[in-house]
Amino acid sequence: MPDAMMRNPSAVPGKGRSLLVQGLLAALAVIVLDQLSKLWVFNTFIPGEAIELTPFLNLVLVFNPGAAFSFLADHAGWQRWFFSAIALGISGWIIWQLRQLSRWNWLATGLVLIMGGALGNLVDRLWLGMVIDFIDLHAAGWHWPAFNIADSAVCVGAVLYVLFQKQSPQKS
Repeated sequence: MPDAMMRNPSAVPGKGRSLLVQGLLAALAVIVLDQLSKLWVFNTFIPGEAIELTPFLNLVLVFNPGAAFSFLADHAGWQRWFFSAIALGISGWIIWQLRQLSRWNWLATGLVLIMGGALGNLVDRLWLGMVIDFIDLHAAGWHWPAFNIADSAVCVGAVLYVLFQKQSPQKS
């Protein structure tokens, strides 16, 4: 094996591709988990119905035509395509970022969670024109806006991205 490959394992042919494939498969797992949970809620609940699981957690069925916290929800029509374009653009950027990484790390995990969540909600936008939310956290009569698995993945991924973006070794 040439010296350059010994010093930099990412120089081995196919190494960057395998990291990208791992990332795409992990993002697909997030999408599948998100879609299966939404499908179950969609087929089990009626809109507005709430089932209390704990003193601070309900399951509900809410249709959100906007983004987080129903941002732009009352701009019917165009926001569906606007948020779809953002999801696709971010996913393309994440694929480019994953190809730059030399090894799997927390940054890669964050990127994959963001992409999986963005694409999970994209499926809803294309299928229904809005996103299915069903997790309702609450305390003392105050309810956090309902969210879903995809939203959770985006939030956790964003935190990981911010925390680990400076610590990631890039390809030489």
